[in-house]
Amino acid sequence: MSVASEKALVPFVSVDNMMRLVRSFGIERVLTDLASEIEADFKRWPLFDKISRVGSHSDVGVIELMPTSDGEMYGFKYVNGHPKNTINGLQTVTAFGLLADVESGYPILLTEMTLLTALRTAATSAIVAKYLMPKNSTIMAMIGNGAQSEFQCIAFKAICGITSIRLYDTDFSATKKVTQNLQGRGLDLVVCNSAEDAVSGAQIITTCTADKKCATILTDNMVGSGVHINAIGGDCPGKTELHRDILFRSEIFVEHPAQTRIEGEIQQLDADHPVTEVWEVMAGNKRGRSNASQITLFDSVGFAIEDFSALKYIFKNALSAKFYDYLDLIADPNDPRDLFGMLERFKA
Repeated sequence: MSVASEKALVPFVSVDNMMRLVRSFGIERVLTDLASEIEADFKRWPLFDKISRVGSHSDVGVIELMPTSDGEMYGFKYVNGHPKNTINGLQTVTAFGLLADVESGYPILLTEMTLLTALRTAATSAIVAKYLMPKNSTIMAMIGNGAQSEFQCIAFKAICGITSIRLYDTDFSATKKVTQNLQGRGLDLVVCNSAEDAVSGAQIITTCTADKKCATILTDNMVGSGVHINAIGGDCPGKTELHRDILFRSEIFVEHPAQTRIEGEIQQLDADHPVTEVWEVMAGNKRGRSNASQITLFDSVGFAIEDFSALKYIFKNALSAKFYDYLDLIADPNDPRDLFGMLERFKA
């Protein structure tokens, strides 16, 4: 049996250790910290490689790789999206990620990212909303009450000051789950009987549904002036949530236009329809919300730089808190040129 050298050992954050970190730090702190990491990286957006994710699509879902680098570290995430998985007791989305040192090419972190993706998605939604939502917003409609919804609600409370959530899902058991999970977290939870009911009085509308189809979760008449829409469910070709007419009334903000035009709500529009990249708003180059009556839309599909920010955060905090194990992942012969000799000398 071989004994791996220290150079061959890669820190690995398992699901259990990810949960230990979140429970130890507190979920609101983690979400707030992640939002700060994402905001800081968005402000240095030009330094990053920007590659639309590489997707392998099928009739039942998608498997994707999401890579980027800032020249010092490289990161990627493997993630799937299979809406029908829940029928078989499986997660709709699962993920893992890797962070590597550019100078050597060696991996420095391998981590679960199913939980981390939910956390970084919610943190991204909330930090973008901080720039785009109406002033003094307190009420959010949460349409789609699946696995992502609680993270969204807590992030908007912690980062944006939301105090009331109007919940709706076509499956009442999903809404019941959310109300149970969010009890005691300082949010007023209102169960609604329809999407129309949910958006009534809301300053922010979050849509987060999973069906892999062009759906109409929001129709034009449901969206009044001055609201901010956080559309996160339409995230692959042929999957949307908003009626096309809403887009023409909105100022649209996106992560990476080349990716969003294929995957986001704006796949319904012409390729030259104007959009604003959110990094430019955060960097102070472009304007966010301009007036109280403006409808702002964050057409969020998720981008690799957000995962990179999350990987950096976990690398720093999981290691310092010792919430990790080691994996013997890298072959490490005594002579770097003698990989075959290492194999020959191995005794099982």
